[in-house]
Amino acid sequence: MRDNIRVSVLGDGGWGTALALVNTRRGNKVCLWSVSPAYARYLDEKRENSKFLPGIKLPKTLHITSNLDEAVATADVIVLAIPTRHLRSVLIRLKKLPYQGKIFVSATKGIENKTCLRPSEVVYHVLGRSVRLVVLSGPSHAEEVARKIPTLMVAASKDSKAAEFVQEYFRDPQFRVYVQSDVVGVELGGALKNVIAIAAGVCDGLKFGDNTKAGLMTRGIYEMVRLGVKLGANPGTFFGLSGIGDLITTCSSRHGRNLYVGRELGKGRTMKAILGKMAMVAEGVGTALSVRQLSGKYPDLQLPIMDEVYKMLFKNKSPRDAVSTLLSRTPYDEWKAFNLSYFKSK
Repeated sequence: MRDNIRVSVLGDGGWGTALALVNTRRGNKVCLWSVSPAYARYLDEKRENSKFLPGIKLPKTLHITSNLDEAVATADVIVLAIPTRHLRSVLIRLKKLPYQGKIFVSATKGIENKTCLRPSEVVYHVLGRSVRLVVLSGPSHAEEVARKIPTLMVAASKDSKAAEFVQEYFRDPQFRVYVQSDVVGVELGGALKNVIAIAAGVCDGLKFGDNTKAGLMTRGIYEMVRLGVKLGANPGTFFGLSGIGDLITTCSSRHGRNLYVGRELGKGRTMKAILGKMAMVAEGVGTALSVRQLSGKYPDLQLPIMDEVYKMLFKNKSPRDAVSTLLSRTPYDEWKAFNLSYFKSK
């Protein structure tokens, strides 16, 4: 193993910046790419991402550029820290560059609208199946990672050597990385928990208590597993770091953007007003639409919480009416529509 590697992080948001800092601490040679030449110059001069990660100084050893050719050419590993809705357009630009042989790390949490593709599937669709790809996910707010607060993550890939490579070169004493092979489950866990977090925020906005949120999160995990299994995921993955771990963080942290959207929605604000004030992307909004599109393919699939989130976001259903709909559903056995055989030994 080498002492360090060259890492280019594509995306100057909070999470991309935090991952750049992790790699800098690890001793890697790091480049942070911004789509905006003006903001790249600002970051380089001020050495602080005041828009997306205020209060954190960027070391002088962190190279910052808006030149995608430069970022790709100089990297052993390319980290994709780009919002789902912009991922494809960046990859189309990247496809013209010499990316072959490099390891890609997807740190994007969402599902592409219309195509309903996960980020890894978008990568393969644009760059081809030969790409060595690792998905990095888990309970990880950028604000805490940047401040060296201990964080546990999981690197998932069908290419075990690529996953172990990322595990080795991304970890440091405050950033622990596990590996596994269930890419589908890890990506869906990171995406679907954002939809449940919006619902949890609605509970806060309506001034409900801990009982409500705990019940919502528990039933939310059921829904995540149901959809995940339909799409080929290992159900056990949703009870790991990228599932319940990320769900707990996203539904309870003051940093949570999706939780914020839900809280403001519960207070009676409109989606236009809420999103108009946000600098960073709340991936759960777009994911709720993708889930709706996906669930239409499975008439027997029950996703009542995620369905109500969709209606609040896109059909102007009032939060109180959404809660009323959920609570008035016919009561049944707790495990109905949740197949316990998922967890039986094979």
